Amino acid sequence: MPVNVGTIDQYVRIVVGLALVAYALEDGLSIQGWHWVGLIGLVLLLTAFFKSCPLYVMFGYSTCRARR
Repeated sequence: MPVNVGTIDQYVRIVVGLALVAYALEDGLSIQGWHWVGLIGLVLLLTAFFKSCPLYVMFGYSTCRARR
């Protein structure tokens, strides 16, 4: 997959992803109610780690600076 996640985008994904995972695991490992929504944070962390977002590829969008 192409690299299409820029540095600022990557940092935002990490912070929001960690916050969502913390929300999901607020009461321990038994995820109940709306806490499952916090597991979306795992997707954000993965896309930040690999610097590639499948949705960005689909729409032809990139937050990386153009390489010279």
